[in-house]
Amino acid sequence: MTAPLTKTTSALSKVQGSKTIKWSQEGMIAGTCSTATITLWFVLLDMWAGHPFYTPHMLGTALFKGGSGLLPAAHVEVCLGIVCAFTATHWLVFELLGALASVLLALAEHNPNLGFGVLLGFVLATDALVGGAIMFAEPVLHALAWPSVLLGHLIAAGAMGGYLWRRHARMVIDP
Repeated sequence: MTAPLTKTTSALSKVQGSKTIKWSQEGMIAGTCSTATITLWFVLLDMWAGHPFYTPHMLGTALFKGGSGLLPAAHVEVCLGIVCAFTATHWLVFELLGALASVLLALAEHNPNLGFGVLLGFVLATDALVGGAIMFAEPVLHALAWPSVLLGHLIAAGAMGGYLWRRHARMVIDP
């Protein structure tokens, strides 16, 4: 009697493990697409303005040093350590967001009633990002052109959403 139960449990854990690996891979790819998009956006904007890596340097300074040392672009000596640390942290955050989005969309694929909630959650999360930046990061907003940061995040969210949309093309959202 134990053999069939063991075989069933083993098969069930393999299926669950396979789904978990699929979701985590999908989330990692979505997060990497998003990170690459926003990194390219920052690099292009900063190169065009004539001060390479200024945006990730300023955001990294605000994140890791609490905003001390936020100076206008003409007076900043870019520290590649801060730029790399911020980029890695940004990548990690997008990886986690991609994994969360992948799991939530997989759940919504099986229950269409959850789809609208997932969509609303991402809209509210974007609003929280903007509201949090406005409330808590005022020095950063004075040092950077905040519309470019907001637009970069929206483009990155679009890249993640586009990738996940293709992966979950059969998903139906019921209000």
